[in-house]
Amino acid sequence: MFGMFLMEESIKNLAGRSFKGFIRNSTKGRIRSVLSGTLITGVLQSSSAVSLMVLAFVGAGIMAMENAIGVILGSNIGTTITAWIVAFFGFKVNIEDYSLPLIGIGGLGLIFLGKSVRYSNISKLLVGFGFLFMGLDYMKTSVEELTQTFDISSLPDYGILPYALVGLVLTVIMQSSSATIAIVLTSLNAEIIGFNAGAAMVVGANVGTTVTVILGTIGGTQIKKRVALSHLSFNAVTAIIGLSLLPVITWLITKILGSVGENAVMGVALFHTIFNVLGVLLFLPFIGLLSKGLIKAYPDRTRKTTRFIQCVTPEVSEAAIEGLKNEVLHLITNVLKHNLHALHISETEVFEEPEVKKRSSQTDQYEELKHLQSEIFSFASTLLSGDVTKQESELVNKYLHAARMALHSAKSVKDEIHNFEEFESSDNEFLHNENALFRKRLIKLYEKVIMVLKEEDHADIAADINNMLKKLVKQDHKFITSTTKATVSGIVQDLDISTMLLVNRAFNQSSRQLIYGMKDILLTEIELDFLDKLAKTEEDTKEIDDE
Repeated sequence: MFGMFLMEESIKNLAGRSFKGFIRNSTKGRIRSVLSGTLITGVLQSSSAVSLMVLAFVGAGIMAMENAIGVILGSNIGTTITAWIVAFFGFKVNIEDYSLPLIGIGGLGLIFLGKSVRYSNISKLLVGFGFLFMGLDYMKTSVEELTQTFDISSLPDYGILPYALVGLVLTVIMQSSSATIAIVLTSLNAEIIGFNAGAAMVVGANVGTTVTVILGTIGGTQIKKRVALSHLSFNAVTAIIGLSLLPVITWLITKILGSVGENAVMGVALFHTIFNVLGVLLFLPFIGLLSKGLIKAYPDRTRKTTRFIQCVTPEVSEAAIEGLKNEVLHLITNVLKHNLHALHISETEVFEEPEVKKRSSQTDQYEELKHLQSEIFSFASTLLSGDVTKQESELVNKYLHAARMALHSAKSVKDEIHNFEEFESSDNEFLHNENALFRKRLIKLYEKVIMVLKEEDHADIAADINNMLKKLVKQDHKFITSTTKATVSGIVQDLDISTMLLVNRAFNQSSRQLIYGMKDILLTEIELDFLDKLAKTEEDTKEIDDE
């Protein structure tokens, strides 16, 4: 077990971000997600590690629930590679000749190359293999000696179900199906148990692996419970299939390997693969239905302030950063709704499909925005305190700045609500017309903001943001000009003028803060620099034209 632990940890560290990126980019579609889950689990030798990454990506909103289930299914096939490694190297090769040299080479590597993270993990991998081989050799030797002290034929035949239960209990106790399979294969090699008993124990070990995941969901989010339940459902149904079709699968293995009595170790390894593959083939067409059933079994709880980061663990930085980005975009969307509500403008004027829910008071809405920003900041702080690259750190800080600008936009509107209301309720015809024009400007701007938030082409996003900023300046000049003319002609009074100017200032400030937040969340540093230079060039050109 110590050897397996060293192997798992070293391979995870060696694989690092490349495997996390591979999971993220190679799980679009059911077939691809199953194949990716199989490959990654086979390499990492840990379905638990893969499951944690899957949970993180689903929580961040960048992996669909159906594809996540596909990866979980594939990971079950990937775990069967452990049985093949143990069956082949443990019993077909004289592992005693390799265990001590591997431990020795790995130990020397840790002594002389320990300062290098990469070579340190390679050395741990060698030590892990060495201890795994040594452990298997000890188990083989001790079990062979044990069999000489009693008559195996005197053991009562209780059928296959008790053996399946033993496999399950062993896996739950040791928290490792790989360790259980090693014990099963060693017992088969020593002829303590027969093929059917070994196969049943492997089936039990398969179900036992789900207990770890289930325990991990206690007090967890609904989406974690869905993934755990999908894992349990798959393994339980697969276990029933494996035990029910044991005679048929045994016949198939006999055709491939010959007598299962003579090739019991390799036979059980093959059985482990066959019944897991059968389970995947059975579940694959019904992933969609399973996903809907899981959502029904564990519906989302009462609406919380956060939507994405509550489902993400900061330990997986790629998923955490994507979840943080989505949460800031969620904040920006809520700021739009807050500002519309503050100005008594219906969401249907801007949003095609507004949320159907009881609307909070204006004060409560703003408090929710503040709480959401604090949750974002707290999550980002935890993320930055972990293992993140310089580039990731800069990205997180950009997103935090975007969140601050979004909240400033809401505050700029909130602080001037009384002036907005005074502007709206005025019986002055000029003010009435200007208010209608102002509301139209706001709706048009927010429609453009929503369109930009959905845009995928960065060049179009940069151009749209630049145009929005230019339009704000142009409309501000137009408003000041019309207000000046109205003042000179005596159409508006001094107090009305003050109210209009304050409203216009709040609108422009709030809009700019919102757009600056969008810039940080949607554009790269290079694109931001280009946009700033473009704006400066246009400003210089305007000054020359004015001269």
